[in-house]
Amino acid sequence: MPLQLYEKEHILDACLAVFAHHGYEKTSTAMLAEAAGISKALIFHHFRSKKELYFCVLDRCIEKMKAELRFDDLPEYEDFFEAIDRFSRIKLDYCKENPEEYKVLTEAFYATPKELKADIEEKMGSLMANRNKVLERLFEKVTLKEGVDRSQAFELIWIILKHLEDKLLTEVADKTNLDEKYMERIIDEMNRFLAMIRYGIER
Repeated sequence: MPLQLYEKEHILDACLAVFAHHGYEKTSTAMLAEAAGISKALIFHHFRSKKELYFCVLDRCIEKMKAELRFDDLPEYEDFFEAIDRFSRIKLDYCKENPEEYKVLTEAFYATPKELKADIEEKMGSLMANRNKVLERLFEKVTLKEGVDRSQAFELIWIILKHLEDKLLTEVADKTNLDEKYMERIIDEMNRFLAMIRYGIER
């Protein structure tokens, strides 16, 4: 690996930890330089600003998460609900094994710093649109009862998943680790909600 590229990768690794522990707004370039063991001048040699550095860290986290989750493989599943269960388990395992990346992603998308709001919304919009397309293609395999509108059914499922994700984020805000029992409870709750949608609630 060329020396300059190695230096840049080292800086990104060091700065990930700083952004994860302090958040974007409370992180200074002096803190980033100290963590990387270099001068502020060298930080700015590789990145024009703290904002650019943050987005390089964030993009790195996103790409690693996408590779780990293998989201594009979801359409290969025959059962939509099985795929959601499997994907959720992989996602929670990823968060457990990569707490610093998880914290950076959580802040970026759910507690977005004001300075970054427009850029993050654009990035998040693109990610969500791609995810929705994959899930919608998979949902086409679900056989629905007569009279059920497919787009409305999908929207209802999405509302449930979004609600549970928001609840998870609230509960784990101060957690440093996600233990197995907690993760199983989250998955079980999600599956019970989805089962109510899938099979109905009226006797």
